[in-house]
Amino acid sequence: MSLRRRLQAYVLGLHLVCFALTIGLYRTQLGLFIGLELLLLVTLAGGFHLVERALEPFDTTRRFQDLLLDQEYGARMKGGGATEIDALVRMFNKMLDALYQERLALGEQQGFLDRLLEATPSAVLVFDFDQRISLVNASAQALLGLDPAQAKGRPLDHWLGGAGQLRGAPGAGERARCLSLLEQLAALAPGEKAMLTDPDGRRYRGQRGQFIDRGFARHFLLLEELTAELENSERGAYEKLIRVLAHEVNNTVAATGSVLESLLYYRAQLAERDSADFCTAIVAVQRRNVSLGEFIERFTRVVKMPEPELRPTSVKEMVDDILWLNREQCKGRGIEICWTRCDAVAALPLDRQLMEQALLNIVKNAVEAVQARQDASGSGGGHVHLSLAHEAGAITLSVADSGDLLGQLTAHQLFTPFFTTKKGGQGIGLLFVREVLTRHGFGYRLAADSNGETRFDIVLARAQDQPG
Repeated sequence: MSLRRRLQAYVLGLHLVCFALTIGLYRTQLGLFIGLELLLLVTLAGGFHLVERALEPFDTTRRFQDLLLDQEYGARMKGGGATEIDALVRMFNKMLDALYQERLALGEQQGFLDRLLEATPSAVLVFDFDQRISLVNASAQALLGLDPAQAKGRPLDHWLGGAGQLRGAPGAGERARCLSLLEQLAALAPGEKAMLTDPDGRRYRGQRGQFIDRGFARHFLLLEELTAELENSERGAYEKLIRVLAHEVNNTVAATGSVLESLLYYRAQLAERDSADFCTAIVAVQRRNVSLGEFIERFTRVVKMPEPELRPTSVKEMVDDILWLNREQCKGRGIEICWTRCDAVAALPLDRQLMEQALLNIVKNAVEAVQARQDASGSGGGHVHLSLAHEAGAITLSVADSGDLLGQLTAHQLFTPFFTTKKGGQGIGLLFVREVLTRHGFGYRLAADSNGETRFDIVLARAQDQPG
């Protein structure tokens, strides 16, 4: 029985007892009996009324509870007229207003967070309480190949086991890159940050964090590509270093050259035998001095490289010239250098001088790699194959050689300033190539493939960038 019913039964029972007690006055004092009965009826009605008023705060609290359960935070309650009830209603309305403002602020923050996650260049994966993916932002779709429709509700191990299909059915190389990053992300412990790399040598910052949702921890993963940031930092460092070296070396070379020229005037004062040795020594030092100047000049050309002047250029004609320049040298060493595929491609906007020099470096490295393998094995043969392919929405120029000297090296090491795998190398050839391709906005990849070849792929244009 509810409290209301119990109170009403109590008031009614008390008055029934009083009614029973006054029955004895019915025969002796009829007037008093009637007066007491009327008074009891009035007090009974007043008792019921007071019960209703006493229980009104409970009704008000119940209505407030219903509004909370229905999440009707924008509604407001009306007062009942009594001072106590009005004070209670004002307090409840104040609480509803606070909840409404808080919910509005949370909605705005959630909307901002959703837009921020979509706009951020970092890949973001958010997991539910069962470690299943609940959110995949646009960067994660592009960087990790995950389709949000297929990813939601699945654990990260779904793709590592080979059961999941990556978005867009990427090629073998792209799939290997995505799976490598997913595997490294899955290995991160909560709160751990790590530097990750993909098979192409690009570097990323990975982090597994957590946040509290309804009193329980949920995990999220962040992945941010650092290649461009680190390359800019490296470029600034070596440009400063090269400028300092060039300044000091050029001053020394100029002064030394002047002194050496002056010393040659004294050869007439020496005996004929001493004069010949003196001149030979001076000329040898001069040659070395000139070589030192040329050495530092090659480094400064990378720093002082002008911005590309883009003009429509036939890639095939440009590469044909490079093939003719290297054909006789390769023929003498028994090296096959030729096109294996050359699709018809429209003229592309690029700086011919810079690109020609970069491609000369790439082909020269390929030929030298084959020669080094010949010298190591003591046998001839080998090849340098070029292809210009127009497929999969992109135009790709590839240079493949059978030298296969990369071993376990990553592309990042090869493009690091002053790093070289060649005896007597200076580590500026690929550095120059990287600068040229980066300034043109061309993608590139240098790696050993499964066929025992070293391939340098240059993406000259994608579908959305192609002229016409």
